[in-house]
Amino acid sequence: MTNEENIDLRALDLATLRAERHQLQDEDDTVSYVRRAAQARLDLATAEIDRRAHGEPARPDDADLSGELRRVLSQHLTAAGQSTRPPRDDRDDLADSDLARELDSLCAAHGFSRLHSGTTLDDAELTALVAALQEFEQHISADRKARFERIDALGSELVRRYREGEASVDTLLDPIVE
Repeated sequence: MTNEENIDLRALDLATLRAERHQLQDEDDTVSYVRRAAQARLDLATAEIDRRAHGEPARPDDADLSGELRRVLSQHLTAAGQSTRPPRDDRDDLADSDLARELDSLCAAHGFSRLHSGTTLDDAELTALVAALQEFEQHISADRKARFERIDALGSELVRRYREGEASVDTLLDPIVE
C-alpha cells in the first residue's frame, strides 16, 4: 500500500482520486486471494493438530488431503463471505503475485507440503507452521484493513465531490475514442 494516507484528498484531482481508488481495489484482489489461501492452509494445519489431539489414525498416503482440501478451498478461495467479495473473474495473476510467493516460501520453509506425506511434521514443526501461518494471516489482515480504510476515504471524497457539485456524473463516462 502507498504511503499517501496523509495526503489531503481534496487536493487530488478527480482522475488521480479515481486512479488511486482503482489501484487499491486491484491490489485488494491479490491480498484477498492470498489471505484466503493462507487461511485455507492454516485450516489444514489446525485440522491435523485436531486429528492428532483426538488420537485419530494418520490418513494413508494415498488418501491425501483431497476431501479436506476440497472443502477448505471451496470455503476460502472461491466463496465470498458476508464481508468479502470474490476476486474478479478476469484475474489470473493472483497466485503469481509477490505476496503469494511469500506465502509459498513461508509454507516451504515450515514443511507445509509434508503435512500428509510419508514424512509428516512432528508436533513442534506443526506448531511452528501454525504460528507462522497465523502471523502471516494477521499481517495480511492488518494490511487489508488499512487498505479498506484508504479505499473508504477515497470513496467518501468522491461522494462529497458529487454531492457538493464539484464533480459531475457525466465525468464518470469515458469519452468515446474512435
